[in-house]
Amino acid sequence: MATFSFLSTVTYTRSGNSTNFFDNANFTNGAGTLDSGDATFDVGDPVAGGTFAGTVDFAGSTFVVIQTGADDWTIYSPLDAAATEAALPDKIVEGSQQTASFSCFLPGTLIATPHGEVAVETLSVGDEITTDCGRVARVKWLGRQTAMTRFGPAERLMPVRFAAGSLGGGLPHADLTVTADHAMLVEGVLCNAGALINGTTITRVPLAEMGERFTVYHIETEAHEIILANGAPAETFIDNVSRRVFDNFAEFEALYGEVPEMEELPLPRAMSARQVPAGLRRKLGIDRAA
Repeated sequence: MATFSFLSTVTYTRSGNSTNFFDNANFTNGAGTLDSGDATFDVGDPVAGGTFAGTVDFAGSTFVVIQTGADDWTIYSPLDAAATEAALPDKIVEGSQQTASFSCFLPGTLIATPHGEVAVETLSVGDEITTDCGRVARVKWLGRQTAMTRFGPAERLMPVRFAAGSLGGGLPHADLTVTADHAMLVEGVLCNAGALINGTTITRVPLAEMGERFTVYHIETEAHEIILANGAPAETFIDNVSRRVFDNFAEFEALYGEVPEMEELPLPRAMSARQVPAGLRRKLGIDRAA
């Protein structure tokens, strides 16, 4: 059975007759009822026989995915009751793909703490970590996200590797790998890693090295902070990305429930190479890579 990963909320349109879905009505799956009939459901919401896992669009139809076990999914189509899993494409289309938010550290990344560096995946709620200005912050939550390399745009899924010293000043002190949307603080600018690729010392990691799936981690502190990853300044979690995209969102919800929006650090942000200041592009060799 194929493995799928989706956004936290998926909206889909239904038309025609269906054994599973009805226009402007509650979702039903043989038995039981879910939500209020607005055609928007959260991943993980219970349904008869499993939990809602998302949708995929193919050949003009919306296929609904229900997770029925740890490694088992059932595919439903509101338009074609005869459709089977074999008819599904390997590509998940825009609007239901897993890669809309992907901003994390790879396992083995060393995070500075008052007691020395520790691997990011070993951190726990309440652990102390050190900010770039020497203050101590505490881990509020460690988000964990699984990437499926079989689905989604390959370039978006490729992590970015910073060779030791590639950011200047000897930083990072060892090769550092993060996801392309994770921001590093470089000369006062929060730069997405993907915006800093120069093809030599800052490069994309081929998915062949990553296997069919890999796990990444993001650190949330009480406020948006800059911490040190392999010695290099990098941002902590900011909630312009939904926590629901993480595998262990339920842990956060159990600990904190609904929380106010976080305030982002007052720093400029470069999400693409053209937004990186010209002087920094020249210094890092980004212009030569273009």
